[in-house]
Amino acid sequence: MVDGGIEAMSVEIDHSGKVALVTGSGAGIGREIARWMGRAGAAVAVNDIRSANAEETVTLIAEEGGTAAAFPADLRDDAAIDQLVADVVAWGGSLDIAVNNVGMMAGRSPTRFVDMDGEFWRDLVDQNLVLTALCGRAQALVMMEQGGGVIINVSSGETTRPSPMMSSYAAAKAAINHLTWSMAVELGPHNIRVNAIAPGTTPTELIREAFSPEHYEAIVAATPLRRETLPEELGRLSVYLASDLARCTTGQLILADAGAFLSRTRPPNLGQDVN
Repeated sequence: MVDGGIEAMSVEIDHSGKVALVTGSGAGIGREIARWMGRAGAAVAVNDIRSANAEETVTLIAEEGGTAAAFPADLRDDAAIDQLVADVVAWGGSLDIAVNNVGMMAGRSPTRFVDMDGEFWRDLVDQNLVLTALCGRAQALVMMEQGGGVIINVSSGETTRPSPMMSSYAAAKAAINHLTWSMAVELGPHNIRVNAIAPGTTPTELIREAFSPEHYEAIVAATPLRRETLPEELGRLSVYLASDLARCTTGQLILADAGAFLSRTRPPNLGQDVN
């Protein structure tokens, strides 16, 4: 019992019987989202361009008592996206939850705006916005046929503030925010909820390679909570958004950035001087 005589109750999220596809889940944020979906009882389709990484995630989920299978594919190939979704449905019998985590710097390093040429921009837009849109399309077609589902797009906290040296990446991710709103409006009548999550600075391998330790720590220190976002926290958030606890939530951008969007300070030495 708690104050007022109200009986305390435990709320659990159970995705048993559901099939969840997580793209780019061979490492980092995607891997933790896949693991938490497995912990919640979903059968998890693990996609990654690197088959060995996908298999590692499957092994981790299995060790925790979950069900998972690897679906390696390079989603930069449009046909591979449709094939992936078809293969997942053939494996699991449905597609109830889809997390579009694939999105990358396309092998690029943080670069001054004036040094980004057309190829640079096209690579970043294609491998973030376009790839997310095409994945969402293939997933939505299946969910419309089966009567509903949940799609979660992974955006970025960089979309909520100026992003020196990251303008193309941030712009492509910001477009995913708008895409999420449009998808939510069009797909809502089909009982499909679409939301986006926006991680803050997260200690993934790619982020550690992109920034020096000093730069990384300066970014973290600029947040109100003075901390980074952990991949597992994004996993828990995704499990919640995919659950009936969030059944009235759609078309939302959920920031998980330690309050970075509130900060008026910027870390030093970002290279924004273009003179």
